[in-house]
Amino acid sequence: MPLSDKRNIKRMKLNIKNKFTTQLPADPILENTRRQVTGACFSYVTPKKTSHPELLHVSPEMLENLGLTETDAASEEFLNVVTGNTVLENTTPYAMCYAGHQFGNWAGQLGDGRAINLFEVEHNNRSWVVQLKGAGETPYSRTADGLAVLRSSIREYLCSEAMYHLGVPTTRALSLSLTGDKVLRDVMYNGNPDYEKGAIVSRVSPSFLRFGSYEIFAARQDHKNLKVLVDFTIKEHFPHLGAPSKETYKKFFAEVCALTLEMIIHWQRVGFVHGVMNTDNMSILGLTIDYGPYGWLEGFDFGWTPNTTDSQHKRYRYGNQPNIGLWNLYQLANALYPLIEDVEAMEAILEKYTTDFEFQSEAMMRNKLGLSSENPSDGVLIQELEDALQLTETDMTIFFRNLNKFNPNNASQGLSVVHDAFYNPIELSDKIKAQWNAWFERYAERLLTESVSNEERIFQMNAVNPKYVLRNYMAQLAIDAADKGDYSLIDELFQLLKKPYDEQPESEKWFAKRPEWARDKVGCSMLSCSS
Repeated sequence: MPLSDKRNIKRMKLNIKNKFTTQLPADPILENTRRQVTGACFSYVTPKKTSHPELLHVSPEMLENLGLTETDAASEEFLNVVTGNTVLENTTPYAMCYAGHQFGNWAGQLGDGRAINLFEVEHNNRSWVVQLKGAGETPYSRTADGLAVLRSSIREYLCSEAMYHLGVPTTRALSLSLTGDKVLRDVMYNGNPDYEKGAIVSRVSPSFLRFGSYEIFAARQDHKNLKVLVDFTIKEHFPHLGAPSKETYKKFFAEVCALTLEMIIHWQRVGFVHGVMNTDNMSILGLTIDYGPYGWLEGFDFGWTPNTTDSQHKRYRYGNQPNIGLWNLYQLANALYPLIEDVEAMEAILEKYTTDFEFQSEAMMRNKLGLSSENPSDGVLIQELEDALQLTETDMTIFFRNLNKFNPNNASQGLSVVHDAFYNPIELSDKIKAQWNAWFERYAERLLTESVSNEERIFQMNAVNPKYVLRNYMAQLAIDAADKGDYSLIDELFQLLKKPYDEQPESEKWFAKRPEWARDKVGCSMLSCSS
């Protein structure tokens, strides 16, 4: 929702709760200085004042989820709260303490270095934590300034809401604001820093707890507070598991594994690459969290990563995301072990993740292909498709969306149906064409074994194969326009991505391959963790 400049002084009414800060141990030191914080889940922090805040966009859905109205969003109070200039009465903003494994290595204490949680809101029997990203330093900022820039804030704001409408488990975004302050950033870590527009995203989630929240207590052998945090997590977010016990903790770990796998299967389905799957970026609720150097597959490529920091080893590449999910769950298992002390049970849960991935991954691909029944040959059909997709640069989104037009009674026309997905059709040699034609013949044979009609198949395929995703170049166009003071494209993309599975013929220009100018442009192909 774009904002007008007219604001009123109406007081917002929020059903505020403070369960996290009243039920978990706090850092007794109130000074906002960088330090190791022990025996605490969080530190109290006050957001930094902003000089000339300006609200650029608000999510109407998230307003409603919090019990707010568009009139509230147009108020001076709302602006000041979501830009850090006002702390609501009876609230105590805080930064969370956690650790993590980064790129496979133990990094020790990390924590909310530029995120400040404002308060919790209960509305319609749901609980939400409202957080500011880019609101200033915390005890966990290490050498950073705790601020964010417009570039990364636009990407996070648009993507978190886009992912929600794609059906991917995710944290949400409430608002996008300018601070009126300049922030120094070295976007590509190449020694060329420059000043950019400062910005703040107000993020919302049932919880921002992550794997690292538990790892830090286990690493410090603080099993007392580990138990306090796990018990709190179960009571607040997994109450159906019952009262705390070793059996409950096993069930809790099993459910986190299942939620994590569900999230990653969705990533694979839509071609999303997180880019930095460190354990401190893994939500305990199985939500996509911390939108940093993420990217969407343009050409289908299991080896692609959007993160420049990961460009050499490609640990977080598209095809490795399920394996990294499992690796991260092993680290969580190690953290929870002092409460469970049952190696065999935990190993069985982790092994189930592997077998469930094989089953769920194949089921997901069957859905993308419009296959409603199971067939022993499906695994081979899927593997051969994935091999063919990598013969030449092939746009994942366009390929699967256009595949619904395939007529199994006319298999020889398969290549023409997906022709628009190829970046360089001239590269389709006779050998490649023959491989594709052979696959389309097998696909046609398989479709003819189905009992559903073509209309039903097309409907099913369109429900899981989005037409519109937040391609990197689209976000970059919005960023480039915003740098010049034009924020209209932010709203255009926001509205487009609310209905990613709809045809939206008036927006057909966004159903297109990445333009050539974006192939190697900063922000369009590779991104750094700098933001």
